[in-house]
Amino acid sequence: MTTERKEKLETVLSKRQAGLAIVMENVHDPHNIAAVMRTCDAVGIQDIFILNTKIQQHKKFGPKSSSSAAKWLTIHHYNDAVICFGELRKRYSKILTTHLASDSVDLYEIDFTQNVALVFGNEHEGVTEEIRALADGNFIIPQAGIIQSLNISVACAVSIYEAMRQKKAAGHYQQPSLPKERIDGLMKEWGFY
Repeated sequence: MTTERKEKLETVLSKRQAGLAIVMENVHDPHNIAAVMRTCDAVGIQDIFILNTKIQQHKKFGPKSSSSAAKWLTIHHYNDAVICFGELRKRYSKILTTHLASDSVDLYEIDFTQNVALVFGNEHEGVTEEIRALADGNFIIPQAGIIQSLNISVACAVSIYEAMRQKKAAGHYQQPSLPKERIDGLMKEWGFY
């Protein structure tokens, strides 16, 4: 590995945000998952949780959609919601689902300077009732059109770029967020050490 490549990886890892994660519940289309991965990499999210309680685990994700982003991310697979949420609770102080309900908060009211995990449901039914019951609340992306939903990859992109905006304003991208031992482990996993 060249010195330039090593510096690029170190720069990328110095901007990864330990306090932000995405959870995808029973997402059917692997291209949607791959597109979410690509956006997560762009924003500096290292951890993605894929929860499959109703569908089989995908063997691979759409390489054209992700531009091989899966290689650079830590993907946690679960088929049990309670176990998945147990792990999320250890890492994140707030877990919010995308769901249109009377008690949903506006995306722009979420404080992304806290440790937050965002849950996105599948293309057909959204987030299940079981997952909404395990979460801390719901949020919506404000919209002015007739159709009150977005494709999962678009909804995720809109949401995490708002998180990035808030985190940048708070200085979260100016110093490493991941612990040094995790950075070293990822460098080794990525083939540097």
